[in-house]
Amino acid sequence: MDYRKLFLVEAGKRLKLAKMDPGYCGKHVSEKQSKAETEKYCGKLNKLQYLLYAEARQSLLIVLQAMDAGGKDGTVAHAMSTMNPIGTVVTSFKQPTTEDLKHDFLWRVHSHVPAKGMVSVFNRSHYEDVLVVRVHNLVPKDIWATRYSAINDFEKLLWRQNGTRIIKFFLYISKEEQLKRFAARLEDPARNWKISEDDYREREFWDDYMKAYEAVFRKTSTEHAPWYIIPANHKWFRNLAISQIVAETFEDMGIRTPKPQVDLELIKRQYHEAEEQEVTAKPKLARDGKLKMKK
Repeated sequence: MDYRKLFLVEAGKRLKLAKMDPGYCGKHVSEKQSKAETEKYCGKLNKLQYLLYAEARQSLLIVLQAMDAGGKDGTVAHAMSTMNPIGTVVTSFKQPTTEDLKHDFLWRVHSHVPAKGMVSVFNRSHYEDVLVVRVHNLVPKDIWATRYSAINDFEKLLWRQNGTRIIKFFLYISKEEQLKRFAARLEDPARNWKISEDDYREREFWDDYMKAYEAVFRKTSTEHAPWYIIPANHKWFRNLAISQIVAETFEDMGIRTPKPQVDLELIKRQYHEAEEQEVTAKPKLARDGKLKMKK
């Protein structure tokens, strides 16, 4: 199954999230059945991310958005875990600081976009400024309404000027699934720290958030920075779909093993000379050692 094609939001398309099934899992019926396929794509991620880092010619930005308990942390932990940390940076965007608010809304984001050779993962992102800001009327409509085009220009800048490929995921869970996950947090002491007073207050705005997300998809899914809506009620299926989409995006980037930046023939000669010196030196060291023992 080509999940990149299935879950892609076409540019300008109007969609209704209520008509989509967050419990969808395709031909797979269990985590066990999907394990081999997930591992295959994770293996590709490991290999291709290494080449991206070595080549240092392009970069990849992965944006994760979801409702509370939607699985953003889990996606980072599982689907992205095979990538080498030396070439991967995860940034979680919380409420803007006082300093952030003194600048334009993209100011706090720009310094975290990936350098060439790197993968950056945004756990929440600049899209909060057309989601929570819209739902809670934190700024006037005539301000947040202009941010869609600003975001498109920003993402186009990253693509054209720095070779940054952008893929954006909305982890779509049902309201019922969210409540189940809230219950699991309450029952598990190891996850109590994730509980927030806002969890249940934000549920009251669920429909408003869905409308805000639908506007985001329609206005900001582009050829160079597409949105994918991932059915995420089943965590194992979420991981499978995302690992496939990221791996195939890597493949499309045409990443190649970089050519050596040194004269290999010269380095080989230097190596053989060093090896010969090492072999010659060993008998001498052995003789010197015996002489010392006799004394």
